[in-house]
Amino acid sequence: MSSAALSGPRILFRQIREVMAGKGDPERRLQRIVQLIASNMIAEVCSCYLMRAGEMLELFATEGLKQEAVHNTRLRVGEGLVGDIAAHARPLNLPDAQAHPQFAYRPETGEEVFHSLLGVPIKRGGRVIGVLVVQNRTMRHYTEEEAEALQTIAMVVAELISSEEIIASTELLDTAGNATKPHRLTGRPLADGLGIGTALLHEPHIVVRRTIAENIGEELDRLKVAISRLQEGIDEMLSSSDTLITGESRDIFEAYKMFAHDKSWLRKLEGAVDSGLTAEAAIKRVQDETRSRMKQITDPYIRERLSDLDDLANRLYLQLENGDGIDRQHLTEDTVVIARNMGAAELLDYDRVHLQAVVLVEGTRSSHVAIVARALGIPILGQCREIYNTVEEGDLVLVDGENGQAFLRPSDDVIQIFKKSMRHRAERQAKYAALRSEEAVTKDAEKVSLNMNAGLLIDLENFQDSGAEGIGLFRTELQFMVRSQMPKVDEQTELYAKVLDRMEDNPVIFRTLDVGGDKALPYLEMKEEENPALGWRAIRIGLDRPALLKAQLRAMVRASVGRNLSLMFPMIAEVAEFLEAKSLLMKEIEKEEARSGQRPRKVEVGTMIEVPSIVWQLPQLLKVVDFVSVGSNDLMQFYFAVDRGNSRVTDRYDMLSPGFMSVMKFIADECRKAGVPVSVCGDVAGKPLEAMTLIGLGYRSLSMSIEGLGPVKEMVRSMDTAKIRDFVNSLCIVNEHSVRPQLKAFAKDHAVII
Repeated sequence: MSSAALSGPRILFRQIREVMAGKGDPERRLQRIVQLIASNMIAEVCSCYLMRAGEMLELFATEGLKQEAVHNTRLRVGEGLVGDIAAHARPLNLPDAQAHPQFAYRPETGEEVFHSLLGVPIKRGGRVIGVLVVQNRTMRHYTEEEAEALQTIAMVVAELISSEEIIASTELLDTAGNATKPHRLTGRPLADGLGIGTALLHEPHIVVRRTIAENIGEELDRLKVAISRLQEGIDEMLSSSDTLITGESRDIFEAYKMFAHDKSWLRKLEGAVDSGLTAEAAIKRVQDETRSRMKQITDPYIRERLSDLDDLANRLYLQLENGDGIDRQHLTEDTVVIARNMGAAELLDYDRVHLQAVVLVEGTRSSHVAIVARALGIPILGQCREIYNTVEEGDLVLVDGENGQAFLRPSDDVIQIFKKSMRHRAERQAKYAALRSEEAVTKDAEKVSLNMNAGLLIDLENFQDSGAEGIGLFRTELQFMVRSQMPKVDEQTELYAKVLDRMEDNPVIFRTLDVGGDKALPYLEMKEEENPALGWRAIRIGLDRPALLKAQLRAMVRASVGRNLSLMFPMIAEVAEFLEAKSLLMKEIEKEEARSGQRPRKVEVGTMIEVPSIVWQLPQLLKVVDFVSVGSNDLMQFYFAVDRGNSRVTDRYDMLSPGFMSVMKFIADECRKAGVPVSVCGDVAGKPLEAMTLIGLGYRSLSMSIEGLGPVKEMVRSMDTAKIRDFVNSLCIVNEHSVRPQLKAFAKDHAVII
């Protein structure tokens, strides 16, 4: 069955179209289609399995297997090779199917004489509704061209299966499911807040009404016109002045623009049309391939890029439809957008008045859409796996971006409780806004410096309204992660200068590049590591690749000429590493002075305290640093030997354990004795109860995400440091897993607002 043996997909498509256009029993037409496929592909078997309720795949038509197996052979999703194809929504190409560990023998089929197997999923609206399989007696590996041809044929078959006639006649799975029942779904908060509105499915659900092209030349022309309109629309979006596309946000959108002009993607689309598909079917064919790749890739950068391609396919389809569909810029009611994933550009498509929240099947806090959503104040719930199987467009949806929950079609009492929570949140936000200009001073007159964490220029849009005193942590790696190539020194300089310009005289602490681990750069050769969190990352990369670190330091120095420069190095494990990194900085300052005759007005160099080994070198370290900042996320991860991405162990250990509190107290005490400023910039700094504990341990500077500033300032102004200090110190020596309950009770007894 070589590719040369194929009689041509166009001929087969024409034959299938004639069958589909004909009259008669739909199952007989399906049987005729599998006969045509087997004949065209010179396969001894072609079988079609369709999905029934209960995630059960049933053999509906076959050429080559025993006919008595039709409607009698069933496999659960995940069972056997057919079930595996459906479970993972990806093709299988096996020269010896019976040797595969997933092979499930069904004696009624008579398939024991067939060895090679090529199977592809049949999809509708992104969901698997069946599996199409060809088999041969000989052991052979089907070619890539054959696999692509069968995937395209599966699209055509999906058109017949999806017709109301065959669904009604065979009682196939109703994809709407139990669409009237209320559901409570869980996910991961990506952007804080509460939202309520009617569900709007973000993806246009590409509905291919015509699969086979009548005139390939005309279809190519339609595709080219749509591509041209798509590219013009993206160019217009980038040049629009009323969006928040600045700094690294522009890098995100420039990369997006690049994909719209990507020749490889465009060639795939044109190739699909050349094979005999309509322009719409070609888009869906390429989009399905992209989604299958996304499911197999864990690298966050590559997934983000594939997500851009998925979005572009949707936009291109709408161009073919002459832009018909929802006017996203002018929504008529409060809306919750439901999507598998989204690009940052897509979020800006929506009316900001009526967009109340977003729920994603995928998504992470570091994804582009989450970064932009936090800057715009739009709640996002991510990793809500069940949403696409249960939501219908127009459903009422409540989104709790604080606790990671979504409520579909809620009952009246749930709606009332949720609206009450929204009122309370609005009242809290108003109360925090009123505290904006007030100092974070305790009842016994202890001043606490509250600062904001940032990573993009767009984060700084809200600085003036935040009540923060400065930027306690500016993560520089985001500029590197959103680009397809290393940013040049001039580009880095421009970013850092803009940050300092916007912050005016307010302090900013830059952290040098912290990549590696779960933050990979596509253009930096990084081998897969067994324990990436403990591997080649952060300052280790900078010192092993000094050109990379020197370029960043040069940009920071140039941006800071005539003004203050504060920077810190991440992941320092020993004093020698800090001294080596600081030496590179001082040389860059000397070079800049020789080049331009200028240098920063004042330079302060610090380090992150994240690795336990440096804690035991504090007396030596504190003699050579200007300040230190505790990165509680990594320090806690290494202290407890816990992978913070592993849900089975992340909740096992608590920052409010006596042992970890003792370490934090030791750091604060050593810094106080040495007269070196110390701050905490991890997640715990933005949680009122944990922040109260940190103040009791001796910390007077905290840096956090913007959401934490109001609650923590309110807590600070309600507490007495002398009382909490004595209580916290007494807890450091108890033998308990966590002292969280005792600290909560203390806060309640002493009217500390947590």
